[in-house]
Amino acid sequence: RCSGCNKNAMSTIDENDNIVSSGWCVDHVPDIEDIASKICSYMMRHDTIIGLNCPGLTIKDLNLNNKRFYGCNFQNCSFQNIHADGIRMRMGIYDGCTFTDCNFINSNIQFTSFAGSKLVHVILTGSDLVHINCNGVTVYQSCFDDSDLYNSRFIKSVLMNTSMRNCNLKKTVFYNSVREQVSFKLSNTREALVDRNRGGLMGAFEAS
Repeated sequence: RCSGCNKNAMSTIDENDNIVSSGWCVDHVPDIEDIASKICSYMMRHDTIIGLNCPGLTIKDLNLNNKRFYGCNFQNCSFQNIHADGIRMRMGIYDGCTFTDCNFINSNIQFTSFAGSKLVHVILTGSDLVHINCNGVTVYQSCFDDSDLYNSRFIKSVLMNTSMRNCNLKKTVFYNSVREQVSFKLSNTREALVDRNRGGLMGAFEAS
């Protein structure tokens, strides 16, 4: 916990290149730019990142292609211009994040939460997005084409000007979601869950 409040303390990188606790949250850390620089440098140097905790950080202009993230907490972070093709994520927390102009092409993301996040101009084409929590997300001008969304949740999400063409939507949940100008062409929409009171789908799935 943070020494100045009850929030989660951020990670930092010690002199031996290990992930350790800084003892401070993003609001109370003495030098946020120093910690941000250390964390970004660590992610660039290592192919596998385990247990990193940096809620509230701004991360931008990084190449994270083919990196592997396990058990990391990036809650309420801002990601800008991130290139992360082929990235692998497991058991991560990305709730309340903002992703802007990011690429996650051919990524593999499972058992990870993006609840309440905002995705603007994000490309996830050809990805395995299985068992992920996207409840309450806002997605604008983004692309999920050719992706597997098996058993993922978009409850109370807002999807606008977005493409989910040729996606596997089996057991994908869209309860109480808004879908405006979203393309589901060639996707198995009748295996998605849209209404709590009935299985499958009736009517035009593209309509909100």
